[in-house]
Amino acid sequence: MFKIAKTNASAPLMRGSLELNDNNPEMLAQFSISESWVGDFSSGVIRLQERSARLHGLTLPECGLLSLMRCYDPKDRGRIVQIFEQAAALSSSFCFSTTIVMPNGYRQPLFCMGESNGYEDAGNGSMLGMFIFPRIETNAGTAAMRRQ
Repeated sequence: MFKIAKTNASAPLMRGSLELNDNNPEMLAQFSISESWVGDFSSGVIRLQERSARLHGLTLPECGLLSLMRCYDPKDRGRIVQIFEQAAALSSSFCFSTTIVMPNGYRQPLFCMGESNGYEDAGNGSMLGMFIFPRIETNAGTAAMRRQ
């Protein structure tokens, strides 16, 4: 799943505009780990929370895009870079899913949703997003990985 959409500047996304009565944070926490992240266009730095950094195989919570993506399924990397490039060029909403390939051979699914804004302000924009890690590990494809 890869998606990017231009946001309508005259009708920006409104935090709190959705009814919270239908959300169930306890169930979300039962089935997944979710953490927010931010990216700064002026520095190129992406700041993760502690668990997200660990799940991405990073020792520090700050990184660049290529460091972030080095653990992603190689067949998804090109498309994810395109999504980030498009989001950096124009205020947008985006989402993607991939798999983190861990050193022990396990594969952790990952969903990412986010939005970019402020690019029109001469590089002073930012991205804000959410990583969702389903509480499942899969070793599907491990044999294929060993053959490569």
